[in-house]
Amino acid sequence: MNEAELQAWVDGRLPPDRQAAVDRYLADHPAEAARLQAYREQNAALHALFDDVLDTPVPETLHPPRPGGAPSPAWTIPAWRRMAAMVALAVGAGMVGGAAGWTLRGAGTGAGAGLAPSGAAQILAALPRQAAIAHAVYTPEVKHPVEVGADQQQHLVAWLSKRVGKQLRPPQLAKQGYELVGGRLLPGDTGPVAQFMYADASGQRLTLYVSSGQKQNRDTGFRFAQEGNLGVFYWIDGSFGYALSAAVGKNELSQVANAVYEQLQPN
Repeated sequence: MNEAELQAWVDGRLPPDRQAAVDRYLADHPAEAARLQAYREQNAALHALFDDVLDTPVPETLHPPRPGGAPSPAWTIPAWRRMAAMVALAVGAGMVGGAAGWTLRGAGTGAGAGLAPSGAAQILAALPRQAAIAHAVYTPEVKHPVEVGADQQQHLVAWLSKRVGKQLRPPQLAKQGYELVGGRLLPGDTGPVAQFMYADASGQRLTLYVSSGQKQNRDTGFRFAQEGNLGVFYWIDGSFGYALSAAVGKNELSQVANAVYEQLQPN
């Protein structure tokens, strides 16, 4: 069974006879079945996050002009361009450029709601969306959810601290029911980003996204954004932005976010 057919199975694009053949193959290969199911769950998470954005009509001011300078009528984005936009958002996790303001339109609550502001406020508004994208991309992974596991926590902390330029202390969340899974390094708009991943006994995962280079922002209090099915509590502390993401209720996530915030404060 080749990878192209397996990925077509993930996307639901196989004809019935090949669908049945792949189903039989996966029944005999549970590890492959788990891998592909994780891809399907990841796709579902990305659709939950971005379908509302991709279905939004392009603003009149962004339409290409007609000959003679007249604005073009509303137009529909072709399906392949819509998918390319989703992949770009998921992989790059960046909201920089002229279209960023529109991409962030109406995506969340709090600082993320409405038309995205410019400058430092725009960077703050982008923080929960970037954290949610990273969460949606990596939490469905079965074999490789993190780059360095919690069994190498000392190495993980030293590595990420060096890269982001700050001594990091991954919060201990056992009292809240979560244990550290590990972490990874990500690219960000303003510098390196550290992501720590946690899981509870049921397998529910949450992530702490630590973004460097926030020097143009003042410290902020907690803010909340709803990004698809994910809740995100986020704040700025000095030159670092923090965002805690999970598909749990706002009250539960608030309790964990308070525990994280308290542990991140200097002693």
